[in-house]
Amino acid sequence: MPRINMRSTAHTVKGQGVGSCYEEQVDLVKEGLKPDFEVYENESGKFDIVHYHTINPGYFIERYMNKKNTVGIGYVHFLPDTLDESLQLPSFFKKIFYKYVLAFYNSMDYLVTVNPYMIDKIKEHGVTKPEVYCIPNFVSSKNFYPLSEEEIKEAKKDLSIPMDKFVVLGVGQLQKRKGIFDFIETAKMLPDVQFIWAGGFSFGKLSDGYEEIQEILDNPPKNVKFLGIIDREEMPTLYNICDVMFLPSFEELFPMAILEALCCKKPVLLRDVPLYKEILFDNYLKGKGVNEFIDILSEMSTDEDMYAKWSEKSWECHNIYLEEHALKQWEDFYKKAYLESRKK
Repeated sequence: MPRINMRSTAHTVKGQGVGSCYEEQVDLVKEGLKPDFEVYENESGKFDIVHYHTINPGYFIERYMNKKNTVGIGYVHFLPDTLDESLQLPSFFKKIFYKYVLAFYNSMDYLVTVNPYMIDKIKEHGVTKPEVYCIPNFVSSKNFYPLSEEEIKEAKKDLSIPMDKFVVLGVGQLQKRKGIFDFIETAKMLPDVQFIWAGGFSFGKLSDGYEEIQEILDNPPKNVKFLGIIDREEMPTLYNICDVMFLPSFEELFPMAILEALCCKKPVLLRDVPLYKEILFDNYLKGKGVNEFIDILSEMSTDEDMYAKWSEKSWECHNIYLEEHALKQWEDFYKKAYLESRKK
């Protein structure tokens, strides 16, 4: 029976999507691929396939030591330009690190990205040796699902959220790339709407925009609550108490937060950027900037028919990314990778 070893240290940094993606994918295939594959996590020994979810230097060395007899699969969660908009790094270190990232990806037999938009981007960065596949993210419906009205009322009470407030939720690390400044500006123009942000500085002072964002945290608008980094087990409740999930990011791949909101049947408002079109189709609300965000949220808070329409759109999109669909894609992919390796 082929053996797969999952390699990751994503759990060491709280509040980032890579860790959530890893948990979901490993939980799915550990049980779902039986009896065709045995799946392990961070084990030593010989394996037919090693799937690298993070790019640790130790994994890079391991990959070269086992290159001849092991299939290497790398997950592409970011590219150098993504990192450039997320972290403040010294220029000399940045150049070395970016070269390392691309070398790591090029050392693999296969790469997996979660968004078809990224396939050409990966190749444009000079990563041409491995075959690149797209397998979208997914979120387990066992953990994320709509709560009853009574449960939502209780949760709002616990967080001191007035029952009559329209609630807008932002989720993600606190950094410029996530559009946090537009989130705040939108909130300022809608004082009767409650805005909540779940997430913090996962990379501390290295986070891009740290000092400017910290000033906002120290003196937030009255209608904005910053909750900090929230354990993932508590996130389903937050999605359920909100009316809209609002993520004005400038650059993403396929945020787990979007899928989590869809699972809870919440309308999703995003910045109008190309990368969402191939994964969310016409199932999300989009705006080009603060003025459009304000108009959309204002209308959503008062127009029940519009709100119902976009709740249903979210549910339709959720049904595209069910666990069984993801499992079939991973099963076909791992079988192909293993069978190709046997031909060498």
